[in-house]
Amino acid sequence: MTTTTTTRPPSTDSAWRIVAGREIMVKLRDRNFIISTLTTIAIFIVAFGLSFFLGGRDGEKTVAVASNDAAAIVQAAASAEPAAAGAGSDEGTGSDSPPAAGPPIELSVTEVANPEAAEQAVREGEADAALLGAPGGWTLVGSDGVDPDIAAAVGAVVAADALERNAAAVGTSVADLTTGSVVQERLLDPNGAADEGVQLIAGFVFVFLFYMAAILFGYAIANSVVEEKQSRIVEILAAAIPLRQLLVGKVVGATVLALGQMVVFVAIGLIGLTFTDYASLLPSIAGAAGWYLVLFVIGFVALACLFAVAGAMATRAEDVQSTSSPLLTLIMVASFAGLFLQDTWQVIASYVPIMSTVTMPIRLVEGSAAWWEPPVAAVITLVVAGAVMVVAERVYRRSIMQTGGKLTYRQALSLAE
Repeated sequence: MTTTTTTRPPSTDSAWRIVAGREIMVKLRDRNFIISTLTTIAIFIVAFGLSFFLGGRDGEKTVAVASNDAAAIVQAAASAEPAAAGAGSDEGTGSDSPPAAGPPIELSVTEVANPEAAEQAVREGEADAALLGAPGGWTLVGSDGVDPDIAAAVGAVVAADALERNAAAVGTSVADLTTGSVVQERLLDPNGAADEGVQLIAGFVFVFLFYMAAILFGYAIANSVVEEKQSRIVEILAAAIPLRQLLVGKVVGATVLALGQMVVFVAIGLIGLTFTDYASLLPSIAGAAGWYLVLFVIGFVALACLFAVAGAMATRAEDVQSTSSPLLTLIMVASFAGLFLQDTWQVIASYVPIMSTVTMPIRLVEGSAAWWEPPVAAVITLVVAGAVMVVAERVYRRSIMQTGGKLTYRQALSLAE
């Protein structure tokens, strides 16, 4: 009696994982990919380093003084609560003074022997200004002009100190004298809109990262597909695994790499922001960056499928530029239109798939998008991306085995299975 053993063919349901792993490992060993990633990281680090260094230098001001009272005034002007400067004088108490207007600046004190030495320090550039005189008669001395930041900070402290002295002289308090003199402020938008310069920079960064990733990884997918097609390797792969699995593996591999790169870039940007004067805007920019990553992943999957189709329609590497040109146009329009559109057009663009990847985060930085708008844009992008992937998968399977010549989109759509 003979026993027949039936061997079940290996399952191909998880073949996409092998393809994705191979795509990731090949890319991680690619010198051009490594150099471009490290170069971009270096650009971010240098940009934030220069901003921190130059910003710190711009904020450093030196004031020469020839008395303890003058030193107390300057030190109070450099602190977060400049009204406390009166504590350095004989008559001031420093307890009831109102806070001085304007943000604190970085001031350093240079103590000299006499007013003549203070003026000489200003004249020789060793100090930006000199504070001379006594309580009730202060004078700021500059070379060819008094620095407005120093004048504002020191002037606010002197005014608060004089108010306290005058109140004490007539037997009252600063609180009584200033009752009803403070104008309260209330914001209709508690989150606030970021500075226009920050909006522009954030928008440019979003556009740059999206454009770079779409082009870099998109063309990588298209070239990989056409190389396998030109070398007939795809015929061997098609005999071993379903073409759908091959497409999914390539798209997943590219998406993982693109997302990983974006996460690194965004993290470096957010960390670098904490070392700038705009650290207070970190919560709003971090939220915008988070939605950028979400919209980027959804939109990139659809773009990756389309680039795979562009590669499948080509028969040589030289054809990829032609078959991918509509996608390049789409990416350019989505990127730069999303950056420069304003008002109603900007709102509309923030819901248009691909374009919303750039426009919605920009609106979040500006503070013009409600909390529910990013999820709606993500759902719309997800639905459109799903439809694009279904069509792209069919065209890919129909085109990948055609070797007679470069196909047009019309020909690819009309091919039979």
